[in-house]
Amino acid sequence: MPININGITYYRTAEACRAAGISKNTFLRWAKEGKFSDIQRKDRRGWRLFTENDMDRLKNEVNRIDNSQIPNK
Repeated sequence: MPININGITYYRTAEACRAAGISKNTFLRWAKEGKFSDIQRKDRRGWRLFTENDMDRLKNEVNRIDNSQIPNK
């Protein structure tokens, strides 16, 4: 369930990953490997807080076509 802090809606990692169609483990691996820049906003517990913009970036990354995997003919 999204949370609202000072009028801004935030999503936690599991919610963002579910909306993007990937597992939390996939997101954490991408962040660790530098394939997706980690989220800068965190709550007092250190949990990531995704904004709508972060959600859009994640969805775009999920739907990106990786041409490096296509063999050259």
